[in-house]
Amino acid sequence: MSNRVEDIELYNLSETFADQIWFIVLDWDYFAKDTLGKQIVRSSDSIGANIAEGFGRFHYKENKNFCYFSRGSIIETKGWLRKAKTRSLINDEVYQSLIQQLETIHLKLNIYIKFIGNKPNATK
Repeated sequence: MSNRVEDIELYNLSETFADQIWFIVLDWDYFAKDTLGKQIVRSSDSIGANIAEGFGRFHYKENKNFCYFSRGSIIETKGWLRKAKTRSLINDEVYQSLIQQLETIHLKLNIYIKFIGNKPNATK
């Protein structure tokens, strides 16, 4: 396994996703940004942030716990995306694309959790 979190595809996908959310929210009006926007940016940023923090931990069990936090942020972000679509802040095409990306990240995160769980003597 790499010594750099930037070499993990899952981390890069989550960072790209969070950047997309950021640039979408930038175009919203003040009220939408201040309410739903801040929440969805935080939850989407948290996906990659928790992967990175777990990666930097000494023990695989700590890494796994941060991956579980990341998984929670994926589910939270899906909820915010539904609200954004319902409130006409994003259209259905954008919504479907973002949900598909989150599904991919979610699947890869589950695989990553299983991978690190099968390495009990590994530190990273």
